[in-house]
Amino acid sequence: MHAIGVDIGGTKIAAGVVDEDGNILAQTRRVTEPDDAASIDLAVADVYTELSRDFEIGAIGVAAAGFVNSDRSTVLFAPNIAWRDYPLQTNVRALLGNDDVRIVVENDANAAGWAEFRFGAGRDVDDMLLLTVGTGLGGAIVVGGNLVRGAWGVAAEVGHMRVVPNGHYCGCGNEGCWEQYTSGSALVRDAQSALITQPERAVRLLELAGGNAAKLEGPHITDAAKEGDPLAIELLAELGRWIGEGSASVAALLDPALIVIGGGVGAAGELLLGPARHAFENSLSARGFRPLAEFQLAAMGNEAGIVGAADLARI
Repeated sequence: MHAIGVDIGGTKIAAGVVDEDGNILAQTRRVTEPDDAASIDLAVADVYTELSRDFEIGAIGVAAAGFVNSDRSTVLFAPNIAWRDYPLQTNVRALLGNDDVRIVVENDANAAGWAEFRFGAGRDVDDMLLLTVGTGLGGAIVVGGNLVRGAWGVAAEVGHMRVVPNGHYCGCGNEGCWEQYTSGSALVRDAQSALITQPERAVRLLELAGGNAAKLEGPHITDAAKEGDPLAIELLAELGRWIGEGSASVAALLDPALIVIGGGVGAAGELLLGPARHAFENSLSARGFRPLAEFQLAAMGNEAGIVGAADLARI
């Protein structure tokens, strides 16, 4: 059965027809307004109309950046889109006017994690943790071959585990959340701080930012590190340390066989994964007497949300 996967971002949606082997057969995009929830409903219905012209569609999976309830129909809360207890499934179904097409709503990190588990880096394991290291820190957990959603559908929000008492303020309202130390935003924040406190070591980073510290971005840090810049290497190693130490805490609870790192920082490769592995091993309980989880980069790229949402819509 062909299914459509829809990955909803802050200002656009990407959608594709996905077969049962995880192959994308056709794709399309739409521009949306994050403050106008109805425009997103209309866009999802519109991509279905376009893609169903050439393919027989049995299900639609919608990946949303927010808390999705346990029956996969309603977005309870989204930080960047005007969704509060929003009946996304009901609204889209009303626009489609077709009760034969199954519609499910999934958390976007869960969708990406499922794609990695089924078709990407995690296809050979039964227990996996995905970390999406982007602006924030998203997560997905697979245990015994099953996606962990929790009692109310909001499991795996690992970015909001509190790791530093009274630490950096987080947009969720708490302080010291893991994503405040393990994210692209944290990497850039620390690099911009270094531009002020260690200007003599930050010459290359400032050059890459065009001489304007406010324009420094994560890829600049990765590029400088690949060139051998010591400060950039240290910044990525610090990010890797936080990834490894936090992952060890997750491992104490869930014992995954594989930890998959997704998001833009994955471009740093071993400059990030090496320190993450080292910190993970040094932070584990009973280290030296237990098997170690592997660390790998995500394999599905930017299409993971589309593929995962479509595949989960069949389940």
